[in-house]
Amino acid sequence: MLVVEAKLKNGTPEQYQRLDEAIKTSQFVRNSCVRYWMDHKGTTRNDLQKLCAVLANNKGTPWVNKLNSQARQSAADRAWQSITRFYHNCHAKIPGKKGFPRFKKHSRSVEYKLTGYKLSDDRRKIKFTDGFKAGEFDLWCSQKTLVYYSEQQIKRVRVVRRADGYYCQFLIDVERQEYHKPTGQITGIDLGLKEFYTDAQGNTVENPRYLRKSEKRLKKAQRRLSKQFRQGKKQSNNYHKQRIKVAKLHLKVSRQRKDKAIKDALALVQSNDLVVYEALKVRNLVKNRKLSKSISDASWYQFTEWLNYFAKIYRIVCVAVPPHFTSQDCSVCGTRVQKTLSNRTHQCPNCKTVLDRDHNAAINILKKGLQYLVNHLNGTVGQTETDPNALGESDLWVFNGDIENLSCLVEQGISNSDVERIPRHSVA
Repeated sequence: MLVVEAKLKNGTPEQYQRLDEAIKTSQFVRNSCVRYWMDHKGTTRNDLQKLCAVLANNKGTPWVNKLNSQARQSAADRAWQSITRFYHNCHAKIPGKKGFPRFKKHSRSVEYKLTGYKLSDDRRKIKFTDGFKAGEFDLWCSQKTLVYYSEQQIKRVRVVRRADGYYCQFLIDVERQEYHKPTGQITGIDLGLKEFYTDAQGNTVENPRYLRKSEKRLKKAQRRLSKQFRQGKKQSNNYHKQRIKVAKLHLKVSRQRKDKAIKDALALVQSNDLVVYEALKVRNLVKNRKLSKSISDASWYQFTEWLNYFAKIYRIVCVAVPPHFTSQDCSVCGTRVQKTLSNRTHQCPNCKTVLDRDHNAAINILKKGLQYLVNHLNGTVGQTETDPNALGESDLWVFNGDIENLSCLVEQGISNSDVERIPRHSVA
């Protein structure tokens, strides 16, 4: 599947207002399905689909009938997804909150399936034909244009409202495969805050800290917004203008993080045949009140998601390993050297190895990944001591690509010449 996003341009204010009405109606259908599930024990997905027709024929909610029937079904599917996720978390006995389905207050999208819209022959315009009659919009697309795909390949169309306008996302049924030229390179990466990541060869990628750089402007804009807020009264037009300015600043930071994650992940996949990274529990890490903002600003989870995606596209092996003691253990002799976060240098008292803390961790991560790969090739991956999922880690541990032809990478590992180049400190 491929998602192509285009901006909806050259519409009148009345047309965009009708899109807002469609989004609000989709939100109403979704919330009604959640309420129905709460009130009726044993509700199934089919019951929620039937409820959509009941809401459309109800004289008390005539606006629901304006929304396309398949768009109503998509709203019910969203409600059912939240319900099934709650059931799954309960059965899996996940600690903490289980994600009980909640009512949406500020939905920003409506999803159509195969009807409710019409594309022009040149794929440059789209016309919404449901009861809201939003009309025709121009499609501005900076990615691959839709002219390369037939209408039969377009399975879903989602209209998304953002701070800087309205966008249309097309879900296209196409298998994307890219050719990867073998490089013979393998690496492990250690994600960090000082540097975004450090690989096993000692190369680093800087942490851009987009939120920190925009924080001054954000604070100023949010102060102005706070001063214009009137408690218990209708907000002025200036308040809403300032609210949009603040939202655009946050949207810019979000797009910068996404762009950085995509480019770094793609460069890493294209230059290596095997990538090993640590499966961090970011949800738990952000509970640290002193580092939560910096961890969120680094966007590690987004980066690893794109790394796995490009690994599947380019058919290379991508392995996630548990992060336990990767920073503490010596990468040469395995001696455990306790360190605090402020200690940035690894000094082993046993083998006298001196390394940057992150570089040492990256080598350990690569060794762990090679060991898991060896166990997988030998058919012993199910053992408790070799399965990161058995250690309570996430399910990010994946193998992509032609694994059977990668035994040479396992044998290569870290060469002796690399070990000999590691500096050592003298005994005092």
